[in-house]
Amino acid sequence: MKTQRFNKGSYNFKEKDDGGDEKSKKLGKLRFAFNKTIEPELKQFVLEGWNGEKKRSVNYRAGWDIDEHRISLGVLASRYGTDLENGLSDDAVKMSRATFGENILHTAKKRSEWLKFLENTLMGLNLLLWVCGMISIGAGVVQYMTNDMDDATGSLYSGVSLLVVVLIAGSFSYYQEFQSNRVMESFKKMAPQTVTVIRSGQRIQLDSTEIVVGDIIELNYGDKLPADVRIIECQSFKVDNSSITGESDPQSRTAICTDKDADGRKVEWSDAKNLAFFSTSVIQGFAKGIVIKIGHSTLIGRLAKLASSVESTESPIAKEMNRIIRLMTTLSLFFGVIFYGIGIWMKYSWLNALFFVIGIVVGNVPENLSVTLTIILALAAKKMAKKNCLVKQLHAVETLGSASVICSDKTGTLTQNKMSVAHLWFNNKIAEADTTEYAKGKGNYNVSDPGFLELANVGMLCSKAKFKPGQNVPILSMEAEGDSSEVAILKCMELQFGSVEEYRKNFPKIFEIPFNSISKYQISVHKSCGKEQGFMLVMKGAPERIVDLCSSVLIGEVEHVMDFKMKEQIKDTYLKFASLGERVLGFCDCQLPSQQFPDNFVFDENNFEIGGNALRFVGLMSLIDPPRSAVPNAVLRCKAAGVKIAMITGDHPVTATAIARAVNIISPGNKTAQEMANKIDTPPEIAKAAVFTGSELTAMSPEELQYCISIYDELVFARTSPEQKYEIVKAYQKLGHIVAVSGDGVNDASSLKKANIGIAVGSGTEVAKEVADLILLDDNFASIVSGIEDGRLIFDNLKKLIRYTMADNVAEMYCYWVYIILRVPLPMGTIGMLLSTLGADVFPAVALAHESAESDIMKLKPRDPNKDTLMTLPMLSYSYGQIGVLETLGGFFAYFCTFACNGWLPKDLLFSQSRFESSAVNDLSDSYGQEWSYDTRMTLEKQAQTAFFLSIVITQFANAICCKTRRLSIFQQGMKNNLMNVGLVLMISIPCIFIYTPYVNTAVSFVPLK
Repeated sequence: MKTQRFNKGSYNFKEKDDGGDEKSKKLGKLRFAFNKTIEPELKQFVLEGWNGEKKRSVNYRAGWDIDEHRISLGVLASRYGTDLENGLSDDAVKMSRATFGENILHTAKKRSEWLKFLENTLMGLNLLLWVCGMISIGAGVVQYMTNDMDDATGSLYSGVSLLVVVLIAGSFSYYQEFQSNRVMESFKKMAPQTVTVIRSGQRIQLDSTEIVVGDIIELNYGDKLPADVRIIECQSFKVDNSSITGESDPQSRTAICTDKDADGRKVEWSDAKNLAFFSTSVIQGFAKGIVIKIGHSTLIGRLAKLASSVESTESPIAKEMNRIIRLMTTLSLFFGVIFYGIGIWMKYSWLNALFFVIGIVVGNVPENLSVTLTIILALAAKKMAKKNCLVKQLHAVETLGSASVICSDKTGTLTQNKMSVAHLWFNNKIAEADTTEYAKGKGNYNVSDPGFLELANVGMLCSKAKFKPGQNVPILSMEAEGDSSEVAILKCMELQFGSVEEYRKNFPKIFEIPFNSISKYQISVHKSCGKEQGFMLVMKGAPERIVDLCSSVLIGEVEHVMDFKMKEQIKDTYLKFASLGERVLGFCDCQLPSQQFPDNFVFDENNFEIGGNALRFVGLMSLIDPPRSAVPNAVLRCKAAGVKIAMITGDHPVTATAIARAVNIISPGNKTAQEMANKIDTPPEIAKAAVFTGSELTAMSPEELQYCISIYDELVFARTSPEQKYEIVKAYQKLGHIVAVSGDGVNDASSLKKANIGIAVGSGTEVAKEVADLILLDDNFASIVSGIEDGRLIFDNLKKLIRYTMADNVAEMYCYWVYIILRVPLPMGTIGMLLSTLGADVFPAVALAHESAESDIMKLKPRDPNKDTLMTLPMLSYSYGQIGVLETLGGFFAYFCTFACNGWLPKDLLFSQSRFESSAVNDLSDSYGQEWSYDTRMTLEKQAQTAFFLSIVITQFANAICCKTRRLSIFQQGMKNNLMNVGLVLMISIPCIFIYTPYVNTAVSFVPLK
């Protein structure tokens, strides 16, 4: 027995070989001894999370090593030949452009529209139909040259019809892709159009493509960065890094050189606060920076290039089509070789025997499968478009239905992507706010309560957030400038009291100290216009810092001393909020003494001191990016359908866990492995859920990661990097899962491309949308679940369609066999076969594409692509051994009855083919001795063929009704598909038109039946 011990992050992995099963021997028995406690994690979350800062070390891509954030500005300016005040000279611009190139992010070379059309027309099942069509046309030409005019006409009809079907199917598919690409073109707005540049001491506006390395640029609120820059100077500068990290919380930037951190360790570029990257947005403040990377040298450019090198995964429906092609080709060649041998053995000429082979090969291919498959996928894509889901590739719809795992981003997909006030604490009580998507600001508290009014006063005044002017939309939809937390409070107060801007006019701001990471609070001083004249100080920040600074607390209208007991109560409250994944802010105020702060007092940030004995604690507010209202039920539907949901986010594990519980990714009552580890004698591996952080994933081998995701049904991955997201997707695929991945940033591009189906959100980056298969225009996870149902419905309807169409093809092939072996007069001509397949059958086939889902479709487990295929042994048995045989027997019953009613008994038809169809014989006797001329025999043969054709149509009518369901009774499913009802009527009507309409029946070689 051996024991090896790994120390991996905060987990201890014990690997044992104790004679267990083979899987355990191969991988080792991984036992997690979690040694975490919850409270330190929450404390860390409260201290670092309230301002939206994320302290994480992310290795976005190995091999991108830069030092521009470590070296001094003087060295940096010398390296790129620029002046920090005056910028580049004209000569320096030319030299820089010659050295580093242009600031252009080249996209993949576009394929021509003709090439796209040919790909849609020639690929997959269409290729087999092309081959069959060309063979039929070639056979027709040979038959024409040998003066076999009747057979030549049938072969040419058959070949041309197959090619028309292929062109129709290819055109449908191409049109859908063309429409999606038109929508994609409208998304291409990633790079900013113009940028303010300082060159030769002059401020000028340039197109973003004209800037070069070494340029000095200015950045203001609302700008998108045109390149990677090193910050030279800034004021309250914050950026939205969602295009890189996938999380939209504001990130502070500074001009300070970040060479080493507080512990003396070298700072990586990914943690540098003095770098800002191409495509990120300025959401607060002003900055001046020096361009250090442009075009494909930027972080975004490198990630986009690396994402394009990831091989796409073949879709399940493409694999199914290839499998059908191989199966049909094998069966066709198998039967063709056998019957070529039979033909030669029965003394047919080699040319006629070859024609038999061609007929069997062509007859064995489901001609209308290609066009109806394209119609099914196109209809599903159109249906999903109405649900704000753009389908770029038709095959993606069915792939989504096959998904067994969804790796979902958190921000904007599961959540609303906007911070909202979730809870408040005042009067020593907790109150809930309204966080729904259509909130009206009505929480379970009294807005006229004195305690709430004091809290609201600080919340409205101690803030720089403000609405953009000229907006006539609901408050929650209004755009605002400022930090996401302050914007959330602004909207909450606007809903409660009306215009916050008007309220602030009553308390003019005199002075402010912005937040900084050292003090962890923000202060503003306002002129009091109420009963108490003078100055009022309002303050907000990390709750621990605010509580420590306060000497009293307001409860109701009475101030109480801030004693140890009260501090502990407040601490318990904000830790409780933090455990829900909420960002907590503390609020306090004080009236500054008029003697110390007269009306003409000049406030100075450097000399300003907070009077610790004067501050009054007024309450707490907690904020969260709340879940979308439709997500929890959508997740439950996924679980009922056997689809696992894994959240992969760059956010804090506490926030990620809370959101996962809120949206049912972690089921109510289920403990995570970390929580289990805190219980005595409770092994964490018996838990059904687990939360892993990026640092813990870094410590795992690929085999250990696969083991972890195999034993836990409910998983959350927090603080993850793009590489780790990619590795998670690979691990799921290694275990045989069909993986759907949602994402919005360039950081997600490689994962989106690696996944079986990549889903980009509409608000995401251009690179993410380029590599994705689907785009959620409304960013809503519930749309993914609707897509799963639509995808499953596609597969269901495809199986129904194949079962329906194969029966007709098999009956026609059996008919040909009997014709060859028993040498009876031709039971069904080529034109009759085409009219059956592409005339009568096509209406119910198309109607099956519109068949509604059976009621249990979202209660089934995801299909196993290796077992539950479109063509299975039971389906082949149904087509070749059951319904195909029944339709053949029904056709020959009508065929022989027609001959018998006219004096030809079956025994006299056997082996009579050569004499019956010979134009040289005009005195052939029937079973009763009556002689028949060649013309009267051909008329009778056409009548028998008409009966055979009509019998096939009638039996296919019954088969269409049988194929409406796969699992439920037809009485449960009902006949609610009106298109099917119309299709069944047309299925009978169209043949009747061909049979009974004068001249038309002559053209198709039919004879009216009486």
